[in-house]
Amino acid sequence: MIKLKLSSFVAISALVGTCLSSSVLQAEVQGVDRTPRSILYGVSYYDEYTPVDRIDEDFRLMKEANITVVRIAESTWGTLEPQPGVFNFSHVDRMLSAAQRYGIKVIVGTPTYAIPTWLAREHPDVLVTRPDGQAKFGYRQNMDITNPHYRAAAKRVIEALIAHVAKHPTVIGYQVDNETKPYNTAGPNVQAAFVKSLQQKWGSLDKLNQAWGLDYWSNRVNRWEDFPSTIGTMNASVKNAFAEFQRDLVTEFLGWQAQLVRKHAREDQFITQNFDMGWLKTSYGIQPEVNHWKAAQPLDVAGMDIYHPTQDDLTGAEIAFGGDLARSLKGGANYYVIETEAQGWVQWTPYPGQLRLQAFSHLASGANMVAYWHWATTANAVETYWRGLLTQDYQPNEVYRAAKGIGADIKRLSPKLADLKKSNEVAIYVSNRAQSAFDSFKLPGNIEYNQVMRPFYDALYRRNIEADVISPDGNPDLSKYKMIVVPALYSATDEEIARLNAFAEAGGHLVYTFKSGFSDENTKVRYASQPGAIAKAAGVTYQLFTEPKEVKVGSQPYGLSGKDLEARWWMEFLTPTTAKVIARFEHHSWPDYAAITRNSYGKGEVTYIGFMPSDALIEGVLTDTAKRAGVAWPEAARFPLIVRSGTLTNGNRVRYLLNYSREKQTVPRDLVSGTDLVTGKQAASTIGPWGVEILESTR
Repeated sequence: MIKLKLSSFVAISALVGTCLSSSVLQAEVQGVDRTPRSILYGVSYYDEYTPVDRIDEDFRLMKEANITVVRIAESTWGTLEPQPGVFNFSHVDRMLSAAQRYGIKVIVGTPTYAIPTWLAREHPDVLVTRPDGQAKFGYRQNMDITNPHYRAAAKRVIEALIAHVAKHPTVIGYQVDNETKPYNTAGPNVQAAFVKSLQQKWGSLDKLNQAWGLDYWSNRVNRWEDFPSTIGTMNASVKNAFAEFQRDLVTEFLGWQAQLVRKHAREDQFITQNFDMGWLKTSYGIQPEVNHWKAAQPLDVAGMDIYHPTQDDLTGAEIAFGGDLARSLKGGANYYVIETEAQGWVQWTPYPGQLRLQAFSHLASGANMVAYWHWATTANAVETYWRGLLTQDYQPNEVYRAAKGIGADIKRLSPKLADLKKSNEVAIYVSNRAQSAFDSFKLPGNIEYNQVMRPFYDALYRRNIEADVISPDGNPDLSKYKMIVVPALYSATDEEIARLNAFAEAGGHLVYTFKSGFSDENTKVRYASQPGAIAKAAGVTYQLFTEPKEVKVGSQPYGLSGKDLEARWWMEFLTPTTAKVIARFEHHSWPDYAAITRNSYGKGEVTYIGFMPSDALIEGVLTDTAKRAGVAWPEAARFPLIVRSGTLTNGNRVRYLLNYSREKQTVPRDLVSGTDLVTGKQAASTIGPWGVEILESTR
């Protein structure tokens, strides 16, 4: 049984005016598995958007394409409730009836992420106040999720909708809201709730002033009544405490919605949410505005939206990272890809074969659902050129035909491939707190936390060293891993660092990067030689640091040369105490300080990287560390041939071989074993462009 404790949200519940009873504040998610034991293949569908009445034709085409689930309703509040308390569920009923006729299941979304015009007119205060002022009506996600008028209206539509659809046999589950975030809410109401939460946490202003260093520039607060708005702060401690408070608003909001849904849902219906990742042109890193590990607690299954480049830029790294992240949100459980692109933006039109490769790549990470956003293409508004399986003519095309073949294979293989279990020996350690703190002091070039973290994940991915993505907020069991990579842990508690160091002391292999251990959980720099509590375990210390210019790493480690040895973004002048030097900096003026070190610590080892290496050098360090840690992986295969493994429910091993290349690839001899579940034939020695093999074996 998972218990979601919401006692820290007393101030928030008072703010939003909701009646969170003691049973809600100690809400419990029963240990009931409500998710289907199969792989769902789906689309989002909106009868409200369709230019003509063609619902039977659409569902007929879906059935022919082996679509098994549609997601509906999450973006059409103004249609569902055209006036306050007046509901029109005709479109919902049409979709449910059509789904039932064609044997397709339905996930119903609560329609709360895009408010209706009447709500903005009657209660203008529902529009979120951000640091740059109040939002205007038009774009979605323009509301204050704490506003009592918004909450009252949201409660009404949620309860009416769920009560209306809950008994329909096609409805298998619900999605609460959509890609929820705090939307940078920072108005006076939220500021007041933030101060109240600080009073409860700190009690004494003297403690708070000391912890946050507020004597600087006369920012000291001597009375709670004098606490200023956070909007103008230049203090990272204030800024990041408020960022954490905003993330907590999302956790409370989704828990509140989940409870409303559960009140009316059937016992066998699941609740999910489509979390989205941090964005850098596509889905990229951990989400800075939401603590996904906390927000996922009241859900039955974690959902993730994963958008990625295609054509010659398709590497699969975003798919793999998003899946490894989603899997960690519920302790390693399978997850749903609720949104991914079929065609998407103009630059994402997939090459032939890529749609299939992408779909099976999701399954290879443990997804139990792959769903496209969305079925067709809208005829107006900002997403006119965001295309679904169908384009504006709503006729079958080559992407639709590819999906039809994928759906047939998923339908046939679902009994065997569903509920894939992963057991990885390596983990990437990430932290929302460290992310906020790091991003308060971005590196030269405006480099953010995710841009430091992802290259370390990507290096493992290219070498087919599979890794979980873990967070301290997910309470991971570190002892299950042989190797943990910790990029840029800029802000952390002493206890958190002690747990990581203890992992190494007990025999694990730990890799810290630059800017780790620098500040405590309050983003206050530790009063110690850096890297603080990491120093003893890593066997290094430093006092000076700079932006590297014309700095490279000497001695050609891992056989690298040229640009692969150039230092990027940041460098720390490491002085070993007990550590062995793996590589030193070379510069015309700086002394040859250590750049990469390795220290024996207890039964394990701690590697410290004091700068941002090239991608090739990161790969060299992590591959070397994995070998020393005794990690097992298919060493003969590397990108563009990606190998993802797991255990099927029958106990057999499965390997997904994924060719992320337009060229045919040779499969290493030791991987040519087992039966290809797609073709039913023995494993082949080559795999075609953008090809997929799914090999089952008993060993």
